[in-house]
Amino acid sequence: MSTLLVADTHLSGDTPEINRGFYRYLEHTARGADALYILGDLFDAWIGDDLLDAPHPTARVATDVIERLRALSQAGTAVYLQHGNRDFLLGERFVSACGATLLPECVNTQIAGLPVLLLHGDSLCTLDESYMAFRAQSRNPAWQAQILAMPLAERVALASKLRLDSNSANAGKAEAIMDVTPAEVEALMRREGVRTLIHGHTHRPAVHDVTVDGAPAKRFVLGDWQESGGWDIVIEGADDGIATPELRRFALDAPPGS
Repeated sequence: MSTLLVADTHLSGDTPEINRGFYRYLEHTARGADALYILGDLFDAWIGDDLLDAPHPTARVATDVIERLRALSQAGTAVYLQHGNRDFLLGERFVSACGATLLPECVNTQIAGLPVLLLHGDSLCTLDESYMAFRAQSRNPAWQAQILAMPLAERVALASKLRLDSNSANAGKAEAIMDVTPAEVEALMRREGVRTLIHGHTHRPAVHDVTVDGAPAKRFVLGDWQESGGWDIVIEGADDGIATPELRRFALDAPPGS
C-alpha cells in the first residue's frame, strides 16, 4: 500500500488542463492508495462553501472535485485536506461532501511507520513580515466570520483584489523572503520531534538535507501543478520497515499508474 501527498494544484475555472490532469491523477494514481493528503491550495481561491450554490466557474470545478474525491473515499482511500493560503475558507460542507477529513494546519503523524510532519508551508516563511501579518489576520475566526457574512459578489471581488495585491507585492520581494526561514524549519522539527518534514506553498520542489540538534533530517517540498506537469510524493512501506518518501514529477496526461 502507498500514501500519496500533493499540494498547490490551484484548481479554478481558468485551469482546464490542470483540472483534467488532477482528475486523471485521482482516477489512476490515487485509486487503490491507502491515503491521499492534499496539503493546501487545492483551489486557487475559495471564498466560502456557499460558492457551490453560485453560477461561478470555480463552483463547477468544485462539483467535479467533490464527485471524484467522494468516489475515491468510497473506494477505500482515506482523503485528508489541509488549508492553504489560497483556500483557508474551505469549510465543513465541502469537506464532508468529499468524504474527506480536514486536518489542522500542522500534523505530526506516522506514514508507513515513518514519523513525519505535514503542513502547507506558508507558516514557515517568517521573513515575509507583510504576509505573516495578513496570515495572522486571515486565520482569525472573527475576521473569517466577517468576510463570510459579506455578499458573495463582494467576496469574489475581494479575492481578486487580494490576488492582484499579492502578485504586485511579491514582484518586489527578494527570493529569500518568500522562501521558508531555515531557522524556523529547524525549530519546528525540534519542537515536534521529527526528522522528516513535508510541505508545499513555495513552488520550489526539492529535497533538502537539514540538521536538527546535530542529527540528519529531510525537508521535502512539493511543487505546484502547471500545464507542463504535476508533482506528488509517494511513501510506500518497506521490507526493512524504513519508508522513504519519493518526490515525483509527471505529465498531466500520463500520471503514475495510468
